[in-house]
Formats: sequence, C-alpha cells, structure tokens
Amino acid sequence: MKVGQDIRSTLEKRGIDQKVAQPTSKGFQGILTKQGDKLQMDQLNKLLIDIEDAGRRLSKSRNFSELSKYKLLVKKFIHEAVEYGMDMKQSRSWDYNGNSRSLKIIEQVDKSLIELTDEIVHKESSTIDILSKIGEVKGLLINLYT
Repeated sequence: MKVGQDIRSTLEKRGIDQKVAQPTSKGFQGILTKQGDKLQMDQLNKLLIDIEDAGRRLSKSRNFSELSKYKLLVKKFIHEAVEYGMDMKQSRSWDYNGNSRSLKIIEQVDKSLIELTDEIVHKESSTIDILSKIGEVKGLLINLYT
C-alpha cells in the first residue's frame, strides 16, 4: 500500500509543479508578443516618416527617380502592414459581401499610385494636384495602419 501512496503523492506534486509553471510561460509569451508588437509599430512609424519625406522630395523634383523611391517605400509599408496586421483586419472588418476592409484599402492605394505615376509622366498636373495625391496615399496608409 505504501508504494501506491508514494506514486500518487509524486504525481500530485508533479501536477502542482506543472500548474505553477504554466502561468509564467503565458506571462513570458505575453511579454514576448508585446515587445514584438512594439518593434513592428516602431518599424511602421519609421516607414511612414520615410514616405512623408519621399513625398516632399517627389513634389519638389517630380522625376522618375523620386517616384520610384516613393513607390518602393509605399509598397514596403503595405507589405509590412499586411504581413503584420492582416489577421486582425480580417477578423474585425468584413463587409456585407464577405470582403475584408484592408484588402479594399490596399486596392485603393495601388489605384492611387497608378494615378500618381500617370500625373508624373504627363507633367500636366500642378504641384497642388501631386500633393493631394500624395496626401491621399498617406491618408490611406494611415487608415490601413490603424
């Protein structure tokens, strides 16, 4: 009888030790997730600042080099935002047709970039029109970001 009691008491102790270990692992996972989120948000903030600077340079110079840099930064921002936040967007923002809001915003950003490219190529628009397109793209990125 004593042998069975020793085994049972050993198993009970293991169960207690496992219960104590679980909350600390969840706490660590929470801290790790929080730090990862913070780093991702910092990276998105830096990209947004870079996009603003590139937009200012593009509005002043209106050349293909600045346009390609601007487009590259916007696409990088979209890639990071979608890779980081797609699951959250899909879970929160479904429309009546079953489409997610974030996909619609990305589509609008691409459309705005194409329009901006056409404006630069034709050089027929004034600086105000270019700035409005840059502002529109920035607004859509901020909408995607939040």
